[in-house]
Amino acid sequence: VVSLLVPYDGTWQTQANDEIQRRHDAVEGLLPVHHIGSTSVHGLPAKPILDLLPVFADEAAADASRGAVEEMGYEWMGAFGLDGRRYCRRLDPDTGERRVHAHAYVLGHADIRRHLAFRDALRANASLRAAYASGNGACAARHPEGGAAYGDCKSGWIAKTEARALERY
Repeated sequence: VVSLLVPYDGTWQTQANDEIQRRHDAVEGLLPVHHIGSTSVHGLPAKPILDLLPVFADEAAADASRGAVEEMGYEWMGAFGLDGRRYCRRLDPDTGERRVHAHAYVLGHADIRRHLAFRDALRANASLRAAYASGNGACAARHPEGGAAYGDCKSGWIAKTEARALERY
């Protein structure tokens, strides 16, 4: 049985840094690109998919990035259910497995702060990391196929934790 989650991989940060540099080299108008999600938290088991958060100065720059992003091998999916987001994903050309999710926003969008607050809370608090790893593992065991059921399983805990993290961020 293939597990949805894998143990922390010490190369994830390097992989993210490489992908961030690729983006900066290829996409005009980028401000910071943040590494977020479970792969950005040292020691945390995760799905082996990097989550990046590219930030743009304005809507025009974000929309103009589409061609360059697609040339990098990403599938552009638009808002994909979240207002203000430009979501894209890159698959491994050999296996077809997802390798990178990019959740791009314009500077000042509330979801930037939400993602960074959650990531930084997990990075700073070992007991919070342990609780997330436990709950995430239980959801992965219940929903080994991943997808919406897995996301729904862990969404309540994440929402509460994000709210507390935002109060302190």
